Amino acid sequence: MAEPDDTLAFYRDNAATYAARDRKPPTARLAAFMRALPPGAAVLDLGCGGGDDSLVMLEAALDVTACDGSAELAREAEKRIGRKVKVMRFQEIDWHDRFHGIWAEASLLHVPRAELADVLERVHRSLRPGGVLHASFKAGEAEGYDRLGRYYNYPSAEWLRTCLQHSGWSNIEISEADGGGYDGEPTRWLHVAAIRSA
Repeated sequence: MAEPDDTLAFYRDNAATYAARDRKPPTARLAAFMRALPPGAAVLDLGCGGGDDSLVMLEAALDVTACDGSAELAREAEKRIGRKVKVMRFQEIDWHDRFHGIWAEASLLHVPRAELADVLERVHRSLRPGGVLHASFKAGEAEGYDRLGRYYNYPSAEWLRTCLQHSGWSNIEISEADGGGYDGEPTRWLHVAAIRSA
């Protein structure tokens, strides 16, 4: 069912508009994530979009590696943060013990359900022992598409917790909140915090 190329096509065709939208970084979640990191920590902004959150972390003197699956969005992010953004898909992640923290705000929700466990294992290996993950997903019960044609895995909190546990994560916390998104639709969000055990 999942066609990630359709999602990448959306970001390719709408990169400039998407990156320039009036989006404010998730201040409280981002601050909590940064508080859990040592000074100057190495951070991966996984699926950085237009680079808003990367910029906040760079301004906090963190060592940020920004990446996105869309080459067009990566170029837009480069304009914002003034540094190179790596173009790569989630399934290509191949770092080992590299980062103190991984910030995946509204990005892993595009990974096909059948591939999410493998991607979460890749993310897990990319962290140093004790490293922290933040990720957010649109809640639901089954994978599908939004009205803009973008694919989402739409997990429930229970399904997502099980997937994280099977991928080796510990200290898993999942909070829920109502909000919105680029499509303008009311959205139930799942916000994940987890740790790579030593």
